[in-house]
Amino acid sequence: MRFPFPAVLLAPVLAFAGPLLGAAAPASATADVVIYGGTSAGITAALQTARLGRTALLIEPTQHLGGLTTGGLGATDIGNKRAIGGLSREFYGRIWEYYQQPTAWTRQSRAEYVNRRGGANDPAERTLWTFEPQAATRVYEAMLREAGDRVTVVRGERLELAPGRGVFKEGARIVRIVMESGRAFTGRMFIDATYEGDLMARAGASYHVGREANATYGETINGVQAGHAFSHQFIRPVDPYVVPGDPRSGLLPGINPEGPGTEFRGDRKVQAYNFRLCTTDVPENRLPWTKPARYDPRWYELLLRNFDAGDHRVPWNPVWMPNRKTDTNNNYAVSTDFIGQNWDYPEANHANRERIRQAHEDWQRGLMWTLAHHPRVPERVRAEFQRLGLARDEFTDNDHWPRQLYVREARRMVSDHVMTERHCTRAEVVADSVGMGAYNMDSHHVQRYVTKEGHVRNEGDVQVRVRPYPISYRSIRPRAAEAENLLVPVCLSASHIAYGSIRMEPVFMVLGQSAATAAVQALEQGVAVQAIDPERLRARLLADGQVLDFESPPLPVVIRKPRTQLAGIVVDDLQAQRHGFDRGSTAHPTYVDAGYLHDNNTGKGDQWARFVPDLPRAGRYRVLVAYPHNANRATRVPVLIRHADGETRVILNQRRKPAVDDLLEPVGEFRFEAGKAGGVEITNAGTDGFVVIDAVQWIPVP
Repeated sequence: MRFPFPAVLLAPVLAFAGPLLGAAAPASATADVVIYGGTSAGITAALQTARLGRTALLIEPTQHLGGLTTGGLGATDIGNKRAIGGLSREFYGRIWEYYQQPTAWTRQSRAEYVNRRGGANDPAERTLWTFEPQAATRVYEAMLREAGDRVTVVRGERLELAPGRGVFKEGARIVRIVMESGRAFTGRMFIDATYEGDLMARAGASYHVGREANATYGETINGVQAGHAFSHQFIRPVDPYVVPGDPRSGLLPGINPEGPGTEFRGDRKVQAYNFRLCTTDVPENRLPWTKPARYDPRWYELLLRNFDAGDHRVPWNPVWMPNRKTDTNNNYAVSTDFIGQNWDYPEANHANRERIRQAHEDWQRGLMWTLAHHPRVPERVRAEFQRLGLARDEFTDNDHWPRQLYVREARRMVSDHVMTERHCTRAEVVADSVGMGAYNMDSHHVQRYVTKEGHVRNEGDVQVRVRPYPISYRSIRPRAAEAENLLVPVCLSASHIAYGSIRMEPVFMVLGQSAATAAVQALEQGVAVQAIDPERLRARLLADGQVLDFESPPLPVVIRKPRTQLAGIVVDDLQAQRHGFDRGSTAHPTYVDAGYLHDNNTGKGDQWARFVPDLPRAGRYRVLVAYPHNANRATRVPVLIRHADGETRVILNQRRKPAVDDLLEPVGEFRFEAGKAGGVEITNAGTDGFVVIDAVQWIPVP
């Protein structure tokens, strides 16, 4: 793999503000349950162990507990919140309680935030799912403090990864784990709660890295996904070569010269990582973006060429948290995801992982500076990035940068039961539930490549809806012959695309609690984790408030029509010239390509979209306009057709179902010249509802 900046091996331990409470551990220590990984799953596992009357040893490789929950991911991803129970729901309830205190509101009032979010509090359930990093830290501090001396927290100790040195077993039982420092920790049960699955791998459990082929588990959206990668995509042709138009000059950094691979085949590549930035627009709490010392302009040329090509979308997604802060994520073609630069991370040693982590930080810091200050960035975009900056009062010991890299996916265990796409859609439902998933099957892009036309394209993004579904107990414990006293609630047994749904922080908390419950019951019953009484486990989980299953309405049938499969010449909304019409949606079940755009029922008379085809020959064409109809749409949408004989104006009623395939509405037959002389323009002038744009089709008339 290539990295954008010189290899820099930083100190192995990252600093942490406001250390979480917990008893200090001696040079060697033992406990009933040893938990490696202080993620949210690790914390809930430790808390549950203590609440069941046993001792827990919680070992975190860095100084930072809470993983992504305290590391910037405050905009909680879950889908249907009804699926979350137990300690996980208790955590979000305590977040709600935290923000009931007037002292918690330092940059805005609670009412202002609720109004801005459109109702952030849940008055019936008394939970809050959006929060500042420091709020999550304080809530976890309080919960661990209540556990007392039953939970011992060890920070800054990394598992020895050299073969035969980190994990010691007697038969199929782990008896001791040893750190790089030489410290050893013994226990009767072990839980791997890391994002990487190091303990699981060193213990000899089977696992997979990368994407499986669709054929492996009978899936439809696994493996290479070049044809389905509609979202966060380039919408204008962008040249990939160092010297534009000259393949001999080589490719710009970050583009895979080997191409995407065979569609639907498996590979060893993993979806992109990034840092979830906590920014603010409060001037006295906002830090300016600074140019990193290791700034390499070659790595931002693709971003700048994308702007030069006409894609002027603001490439990030800041979601508002309390006190005028954000949880900021990736958005559009070139954004905060460092695509293709993490493939080695899952199997890397600690030093190489730190090199990869540092490369991600250097890239993302450079990206922020470029977006805020580079003259080739459109002025409107620069203004947006100057309006927001890192929050001065967050991550104060880490230069205000998040401590946790968003490891969206690393190793995934392969046990007696693998969660797949079929479980996420409830085509197959397990009976041994230990929690539920409810988020979309969601993979970020995996790589960039060059199309046959000589343009750069992203590959790997998949976003498919699910129904809330149960997660099997067999998926969080290894095969008995591999490890009989180990549970794995984070790097669990799931295919790439199913893991894309499961991999949410509230679900990891749920599975961490369930793993601890199973570990304690294995101790009580004197059996391997594979042999515990399933009914006793289920009863205890329900008694502790875990949600194991519920029925939900069937998913609507989504009819996504790729424009390449439609007759004639089709121009999609993302190919159109636009002013406004920048709100995307896939709420309607029928649309062309990746989705459709709308005017948000605002800016009437100021938003327009021009669809210009490149027609192969002159002649008559039947013109159809695609729009997903709905009751909230405008009834009089102006459409202007420019053709060889002049201009024709028609009015569309977008509340009415289109005549062709419930999607395409004919607007007439017209004579056009060859090339790009004609087109269709849609505006929102004088309209009485939402105006949507999706695609325009030209079908030759014999």
